[in-house]
Amino acid sequence: MYRAEAKGEGVAIKWHRTRDQSESKWWRVGLEQAVISSRTADTDAAQGSSVGAVSAFEDWRASGQYFTHRGHRVFWRSGGVGGSGTLVCIHGFPTASWDWHAVWPALEQQFATVIAIDMIGFGWSDKPRDYQYSILDQADIHENFLADQGISDYHILAHDYGDTVAQELVARDNARPTARIQSVCLLNGGLFPETHRALLVQKLLRTPIGPVLSRLSTRRAFGASLASVFGPDTKPSAAELDEFWRLAHYNEGNRLSHKLIRYIDERRQYRERWVGALQEAKVPVRVIDGLLDPVSGAHMVARYRELIPDADVVELPQIGHYPQVEDPEGTISAFRAFHT
Repeated sequence: MYRAEAKGEGVAIKWHRTRDQSESKWWRVGLEQAVISSRTADTDAAQGSSVGAVSAFEDWRASGQYFTHRGHRVFWRSGGVGGSGTLVCIHGFPTASWDWHAVWPALEQQFATVIAIDMIGFGWSDKPRDYQYSILDQADIHENFLADQGISDYHILAHDYGDTVAQELVARDNARPTARIQSVCLLNGGLFPETHRALLVQKLLRTPIGPVLSRLSTRRAFGASLASVFGPDTKPSAAELDEFWRLAHYNEGNRLSHKLIRYIDERRQYRERWVGALQEAKVPVRVIDGLLDPVSGAHMVARYRELIPDADVVELPQIGHYPQVEDPEGTISAFRAFHT
């Protein structure tokens, strides 16, 4: 894994591998942001994390804000010191906007405004029990928020569940006389329901035992499942899995997994709309895909090339489901090339 280093504004960001001598394996220490705020980390920081990782993780939350959607608080974070443009980063399941932290400094330098929301039911946002979670609602959250901020034109960088939200946003944009979305970059995700290879736990969550399985979720089971979609040489450290678990478990969010997982059924229900959105997109679309992802890796890329005219794909051969975490340098390189 990698550590991001940035010194001052307007400088190139460097990634370094760091070695954990106690565990004798490569792992990523937390992000040192270009400008670190002088905030005190919360006392409930995940046990086992390094000082750097705790500082970055806690700073991410402390630097965020909240807005209200349907009476519930939704967490968001923003930055940006670049020359122009707005980038909206849309995270995946089951994590949150923290997924973008390793590439965040580079994105901030590229765009004037970078926005990442913890969608409702995820991360530091509210996780109401009695709520109809849907991709359509998550798209509404983004559109309503951007309208409130006075943002009419924007780029998208999305991953996993966020890819599906992005597909809905593109479908809406395709129907407008003037596009609001300027470009779309999609990381690993289930763009086509017929190629999405759900994990066993995802399949079980969609059955009648789903609510029970959600309640019985543990850090160990969560970590094992999440780590299984990473590449064999880019597995997350225990500290990273602690952070992901904290985000999923916050406000007992893990108990909602059987409700959030309904997006898999939505992908089948709205397949023509969401696949059609990519086929008919009015703006540039690029896919950056970790080919070793068992859920949406090489097999998804093959299907994408079959269905999407003039498919623009960058393959990361040794990477799994989380390119922005496993290979931030390669992800940023491919993303920047897309915007030049």
